[in-house]
Amino acid sequence: MAQGSSFVIGGRFVLALVVVLATFNPTSHSFFHWLWDSLANDTAGPVHAFVGVVLAIGWAILLIATLRSLGVLGLILACAFFGTLVWWLAEAGVLPADSANAVAWIALVCLAAVLSLGVAWGHVWRRVTGRVIDED
Repeated sequence: MAQGSSFVIGGRFVLALVVVLATFNPTSHSFFHWLWDSLANDTAGPVHAFVGVVLAIGWAILLIATLRSLGVLGLILACAFFGTLVWWLAEAGVLPADSANAVAWIALVCLAAVLSLGVAWGHVWRRVTGRVIDED
């Protein structure tokens, strides 16, 4: 793949990672935690709604693109790929899977990887095969 292709795919991963980690992450600095605290303190307002809508748009783009490009079977295979890769690396001692916090981070990064793969799949497919994926 050309250098530009790597940048495009890497940029899509960063976008997916931002959406996933902004929505929830184990550090308690996420939309989920911010909204939860605001609801508990009765301070939720229009800024919470606006940020929620922005995140919902990001999720919609990522999920629709992933489902359209990979399909259900492709999505299952992508999840199986990353799941077994994580299992293998954890068994080998490369990834720490000894705490809920570590497992949460690994799962969030894998989710972003699956979503970015789905968003980039048409581009990857065209580069590998020279053919454009037909839209149904």
